[in-house]
Amino acid sequence: MNNFANAVPLVGRILFAVIFLAASPRHFSQEGISHAAELGVPMARVLVPLSGILAIAGGLSVATGFYPRLGAWALVLFLVPVTLGMHQFWNVADPVQRHVQLAMFGKNLAMLGAALFIASSSPGPFSLRA
Repeated sequence: MNNFANAVPLVGRILFAVIFLAASPRHFSQEGISHAAELGVPMARVLVPLSGILAIAGGLSVATGFYPRLGAWALVLFLVPVTLGMHQFWNVADPVQRHVQLAMFGKNLAMLGAALFIASSSPGPFSLRA
């Protein structure tokens, strides 16, 4: 049981980080930059790739446990503007799209809560900073 309990923080960190690492390549694509620009993100050509760097650095940091608190703060810095800028459900007229954006907004709030928790917690025994 002790080995399982020791592995739980590692598994949790990896599962949390996967979404940031999987989604980050889009931040370097013309399609992702154009989408953000259409939604009103200022300086999308600069800010969207920078957000991709934050997502990769934060995700890898949390997953590996190498300065995971710093990585979690990078993800907080990523999540706040992305949530407010990209998922403005309150501005969407189409009910289906409004529901999608509300769900994405809620998902990001949950991830923000998890990032804050990670930022204030020990990474566990299986981390590069253990």
